Amino acid sequence: MTGEAPGGLLAVLKRGAALSAAGVAAVQVIALAQTLVLAHLLAPGEVGVFTAGTVLTAFVVVFSHSSLSHALIQRRDQLADAAETVFWATLISGALLAGVLLATAPVLSAVFRSSQVGLVAAVSSGTVLLTSLMAVPDALMQRDFQFKRRVVVDPANAATFAVVSIAGAAAGWGVWALVTGYYAALTVSVIAAWWLSGWRPGRGRFRLGLWREMAVFALPLLIESVLERAIEAVEVVLVGHRLETSALGNYRNGRRLAFLPVMAIIQICSYVLFPAFARIAGERERFARGYLTALGWMWLAVVPASTLLAAVGEPVVVLLLGEQWRGAGVLVEAMCGVGIGYALMSVSAEALKGAGRPRLINWMSGVGALTAIPLLLLLLPHGLFGVGVALSISALLTGLTGLILSRRVVGVSRGELARCLVPTTLAGFFAAVAIGLLEHRVVHASTHGLASGLSLLLLEALGFAIMFILVLQAISPATLRPVWRVVRRT
Repeated sequence: MTGEAPGGLLAVLKRGAALSAAGVAAVQVIALAQTLVLAHLLAPGEVGVFTAGTVLTAFVVVFSHSSLSHALIQRRDQLADAAETVFWATLISGALLAGVLLATAPVLSAVFRSSQVGLVAAVSSGTVLLTSLMAVPDALMQRDFQFKRRVVVDPANAATFAVVSIAGAAAGWGVWALVTGYYAALTVSVIAAWWLSGWRPGRGRFRLGLWREMAVFALPLLIESVLERAIEAVEVVLVGHRLETSALGNYRNGRRLAFLPVMAIIQICSYVLFPAFARIAGERERFARGYLTALGWMWLAVVPASTLLAAVGEPVVVLLLGEQWRGAGVLVEAMCGVGIGYALMSVSAEALKGAGRPRLINWMSGVGALTAIPLLLLLLPHGLFGVGVALSISALLTGLTGLILSRRVVGVSRGELARCLVPTTLAGFFAAVAIGLLEHRVVHASTHGLASGLSLLLLEALGFAIMFILVLQAISPATLRPVWRVVRRT
């Protein structure tokens, strides 16, 4: 697909965004349904044990999957040998890391003061090896704009986890329902990824020099991923150790629910942005135009979703999950800034990778590392609300850092960025303040029954949307003009 006309690439991206949207929407619907059902089958303490037991698993996966995958996507020559090299490097590292996780399981028992946490960690260690098997098939599908990953593999993973974990929880397996669902989902994902990609080992040969060459590109991305996962791991340890296991369960579900709407949007866009930016990075004007377009659309989707959560997140969670999960609702509202920060991070990181400047991403990682943990320690005495505020501030500062770095690389002026971001931000802020005051001082939807409470929240969401559109139309009609064109076409 090299050397295609601009219209050709644009058509591919539109098709990819549409397919990615369909796949991500399916995943998010399944994830939401699974979270709601499991919240009524498992106690916060059981969810907390699973979160604590898998905290290191999520951390070490980056060593066996993500960084070299990006190097393979960016690769332009010797693709067969590169794929073979990545496969064996990730497989060996996955096996070694699984052994390390198994050996360190007793440490988690001591940290969280729970023998069951250590047992979950030991049993879950094998998931790292399974994850490493998907590195090459996933990368090749994304590199070639094959959107089967989003449309088939991700929904299959989500559906398998939901079915197996819910069935296990209903049977009384407790935390082991989640562990079993985790293994089942990864197994299905591996089978689907290998089947759809059509790639098999043995078509190239492992080359140490090629691995070194790709590792140079991958190292900054590995540092970014390690720091990001390390921060998440420290968050889990601090919440679980300083508060309690039930609070950790509320943290996990609250974090998942807070990320659902915004991460769906980000995943849809970021999956196509990196390979697209990589192909147009040499055309400066086209690169800048594509960057602003991607940032504008991402911002227009993420800001209202995040600010609406800030206004009504707590009553939504309480009505859907139950009173015992109110702490998760508090966290959802306090994390409203995380999605906004991640939107900036996502577009910035994809642009920097596409431009061949991945080392600059480490500045973003550094800001995240230097702000998240100190803020968390400072605000943790305020409970889950303090945790959410700390995560929001850190994400916003990291996102702004990425915006500054990527703007300089792409060649976009401050004025262009302001016209792209400020009107949407103001509209989201005013709508959220109005609806938030209405909910928390007048309506109190969570004190009503399920049907009436949700009806009230739907009316509030409708009021938010109307207010957001009216304010944005009044201060910047040009921002909504592309949206109206899309609406007219449909």
